[in-house]
Amino acid sequence: MDMDSNNEKNERNELEDRNDEETMGKETEQKGSPVFHYAGFWLRFWAYLLDLVVVFSLNGVVLSPLLFSGSGTVTILSFFTMQGILSAVTAYLYFLFMTKWRGQTLGKMVFGLKVIRKDTMPLRWSDLVFREVVGRFMYRSLVLTNIMYIVVGFTDQKQGIHDAIADTRVIHGEK
Repeated sequence: MDMDSNNEKNERNELEDRNDEETMGKETEQKGSPVFHYAGFWLRFWAYLLDLVVVFSLNGVVLSPLLFSGSGTVTILSFFTMQGILSAVTAYLYFLFMTKWRGQTLGKMVFGLKVIRKDTMPLRWSDLVFREVVGRFMYRSLVLTNIMYIVVGFTDQKQGIHDAIADTRVIHGEK
């Protein structure tokens, strides 16, 4: 009898251990943070180039009536042109609204990338203003600051400085 009861106890313990392991694995998936595959420098670079083609096309459609209106070039503060300002506004609005609306721009869609917050909550306007407007303005303010994009290739979560400011990440989206 003692042998039978010991075997039953061992079987019960093994069953409980297996159930604990299965439950523990599920709890880890549910309670722990999800694992993401972060997008590296080159994939983001190609997506950005595609976005620039889209922005240049939008500027061509939106701003071409100004070129043919006969009004000439209007300069502001003897440095900026009206067309240059409108071109920049078009670019910032494209990146801002596409990222808010879809979590990705057309370039990111083509390459299967998506912008998320670190805490995986929905993107807020404040996140995007810092990422898409302040961050991009910072990169474009001087020619040398464009080099800062290379930071993406050297951080663990493949963050650019504009991602760090807004606490966002760019990941490979679900296909």
